[in-house]
Amino acid sequence: MFRLNLFVGLFSVILIMSSCESVAPPNEAEIADSSTTWPQEITERMESQENAWNQGDVNAFMKEAYWPSDSMLFIGKSGMTWGYDATLNNYLKSYPNKAAMGTLEFKNKHWMSLGIRHGLLVGEWMLIRSDSLEDLAGSYSLIWERKAGRWMIIADHSS
Repeated sequence: MFRLNLFVGLFSVILIMSSCESVAPPNEAEIADSSTTWPQEITERMESQENAWNQGDVNAFMKEAYWPSDSMLFIGKSGMTWGYDATLNNYLKSYPNKAAMGTLEFKNKHWMSLGIRHGLLVGEWMLIRSDSLEDLAGSYSLIWERKAGRWMIIADHSS
């Protein structure tokens, strides 16, 4: 009986895998074409985040786009952080003043719809800082969810 169940299980996995189609990554033209496909509200939220950050207001930066929940996930160089408050506290520790914060720029690159209420936005960030501090840059993947009529970041992986 165990062998029959094992065989049926393996056969099912093989069938599922053979029915999955291979998806090639988008080429540069497709990425350029996709740059206008994410919701305008997300662009506006991220512009508001840039403005808040560039004014030295980490609280407003977070409030503008992040889901205020203990289930919000942030993944960065230090690993996973669960929760809005814990993520805010990490930002406040890492960027204690305006000089450390520098000037933030986002470059959204690609949007992938994950249904009518979810999407994945991939892009690049840059912090331009004074001569005494090194500039920083990296990439992000943000999972957005439409909650109560508003797009919010429910998961952020920034590196």
